[in-house]
Amino acid sequence: MSKFPYGNSALAMLGLAAASGAYLTLNRPSKAKPTLRLWTFAKTHGEAYQQAVPAFVKAHPGVSVEVQIVAGEAVTSRLQAAFWADLDVPDLVEVEISWAGSFFRGPLESIGFLDLTERIHQSGLWERVVQARFAPYTSRGRIFGIPHDVHPVMLAYRRDLVERLGIDVEQLRTWDDFIEVGRRITQPGKRYMIELPDTESSRFEALLFQRDGGYFDEQGQCIMDNEIAVETMKMYVPMVAGRSRIASDLGGGQIFTRAVEDGYFLFLITPDWRSRTIEQDVPRVAGRMALMPLPAVAPGKRRTTTWGGTMIGITRRCQNPDLAWELIMHLYFNREDLAQRFRDTNILPPARDLWDHPAYYEKRPYWSHQPLGALYAKLAPDVPFQYTSPYISLAKAKMSEALIGCVRYYNTYGERGFDGYVRKQLEQSAEEVRRAIRRNPYL
Repeated sequence: MSKFPYGNSALAMLGLAAASGAYLTLNRPSKAKPTLRLWTFAKTHGEAYQQAVPAFVKAHPGVSVEVQIVAGEAVTSRLQAAFWADLDVPDLVEVEISWAGSFFRGPLESIGFLDLTERIHQSGLWERVVQARFAPYTSRGRIFGIPHDVHPVMLAYRRDLVERLGIDVEQLRTWDDFIEVGRRITQPGKRYMIELPDTESSRFEALLFQRDGGYFDEQGQCIMDNEIAVETMKMYVPMVAGRSRIASDLGGGQIFTRAVEDGYFLFLITPDWRSRTIEQDVPRVAGRMALMPLPAVAPGKRRTTTWGGTMIGITRRCQNPDLAWELIMHLYFNREDLAQRFRDTNILPPARDLWDHPAYYEKRPYWSHQPLGALYAKLAPDVPFQYTSPYISLAKAKMSEALIGCVRYYNTYGERGFDGYVRKQLEQSAEEVRRAIRRNPYL
């Protein structure tokens, strides 16, 4: 004690702190482990599930369910690490569509999620759900996730300004029609026909899907440099670059709010979930906004696409997969819960037989008294398939790089040599993805 530099009192206090810490560690009250644990990355999902869980627990005496909201990137990194290191994992997990493919690496038997293919067919979900929505959660013909949504896409627009400019939206049947009008009414720096980014590919890929293109085909082969991708890039880049561009992008937050309020953008690519975001971010234009189907690539072709999505899967560590399946059915397909959830989020559920609920036909004052749900439901069965791969994140990054390169070229040289440049950029990006795939013996 004489050697302790701060005196006996301080030493006594240090000893007491150490002893009390040890006591609390050894006598920590044990928390009962829930029967099922669910991770979700979306706060709105988690809050809705926490409201729905009591009814499920009441119907299953002795069962407890814990819903945890975990940041999106943390879900993927923590869960992948837990799968690989044989650590404790939750029973059910929601994964964002862009990350889902990363879990399907390696032999089928080593994937951390249960194969749900037989359950889906035996339960009738295959017939009830828009089948295109199973594709992003399928690997080598086996389905590992249940879709949370459909996310059909429409165009939101400032109805009052569009009418004032004499634009008849019924005549905007194709993208050629749309671009022609856009070049007439766009005033660079003051007003643009549509909001489209030139540095990332989220909207580009939505238009790529509309044409039945994508990053991968059903067999997992990289197709991001095929003729569909080339034609999509040749249509998209002149909308966002060059002297005749009709689009701009300012990012999100307050600047986006101001841009919509001021009529800087007339049209916005709007999946169902984004319609709710617009309501929240730009409340002052309530009653002056409306929705219309996307222009088609050609007369009579598809007038929607899809943007975003979520799956829920059961992990292989789940001790009671039958009970976990019942919980999925309760959270994802309970008619009344989903109707109220639609009122709160504008997200259309994936099962077609749920769309006849009155909630989907309610007229929304914000959207010029249009029946929001019915409009999206009419387009939902036609959403395109999109196929995934463990390399989907790499492919998306390389597509964004190709887009940036094509925009830079077009701003400098215009149409001169543009076709060849687009093909070269897409081929280079696709080859980098294929090179990574070739290193994987299981794909």
